[in-house]
Amino acid sequence: MDILNDLVGNQGSAVLLIILILLVFWVLSRLIRVVPETERLVVLSLGRYAGTRGPGLVFIIPVIEQARKVDVRERFLDIPSQTAITKDNAPIDIDFLVYYRVVDPKLAVLQVDNVVSAAVNIATTTLRAVLGDISLDDVLAKREQINDTLRIKLDEITERWGMKVTTVEIREIKPPRDVQEAMNRQMTAERERRATVTRASGEREAAIAVAEGEKQAAILRSEGLKQSKVLEAEGERQAQLLRAQGYAASLQAISAQARDVDTNTMALQYLETLQKVGDSPATKFVLPIELMGLAQQLSSTINGKKE
Repeated sequence: MDILNDLVGNQGSAVLLIILILLVFWVLSRLIRVVPETERLVVLSLGRYAGTRGPGLVFIIPVIEQARKVDVRERFLDIPSQTAITKDNAPIDIDFLVYYRVVDPKLAVLQVDNVVSAAVNIATTTLRAVLGDISLDDVLAKREQINDTLRIKLDEITERWGMKVTTVEIREIKPPRDVQEAMNRQMTAERERRATVTRASGEREAAIAVAEGEKQAAILRSEGLKQSKVLEAEGERQAQLLRAQGYAASLQAISAQARDVDTNTMALQYLETLQKVGDSPATKFVLPIELMGLAQQLSSTINGKKE
């Protein structure tokens, strides 16, 4: 019996020791926290704000202090598709992303119950307000402007929650079906117009190229014809010069020979010519007056030789 009591006593002591060890570990786990660089701890002591701690090793007094973890990295909110009415009463479906980061963990914990849920709700209402002041054409054409307007308005509202909105990006805009069909027809007409302009531009450039080629060919032909005329004229001039030089040489030779011919020789030439005239079958002859003087001169010459 005594042995049984000893065993029960020993088991009770072991259980108590285990409970004490677990309690110590629990207290240490609640007392010591390791906070990473991307997070901060907002500490409330007996319900009151006691500071923002981290990163690194942080001590939290169990039961007395409570810590709420806040992620300070840049994150994004995926805003689901929303239906909004534009300024010209056209319903459109639009969804977008909101990039943000917590710059003041204290305000993110103390000023709003759930900062992420509050940001989603304020983003949807702000979107409807912004699109309500813009026509459908501007919504489709000025996406970057709408992004900037949404970012500025959201940042003004979420600033009091310690949140900084860095970027707003519209992902998709779905206009009404009739508007989509009209846009498709417009795009088709625009593509056809561009194709027509491209063809016309190509034909114009081809015509310019052909005309330029013909002009260059005409210039070359004209230049060739001019060169041919110049060469032909130069050849004719050289030929005329050669003929004139030949004729002049002939005249000089005749003149040189004529200086050695005396009157008797000339008279003999006249007589030979008269003989040829007399041998012709003609019945009438026309004799120059100089022939009589030449005959007298020839007669005088012959008489002189006889004496």
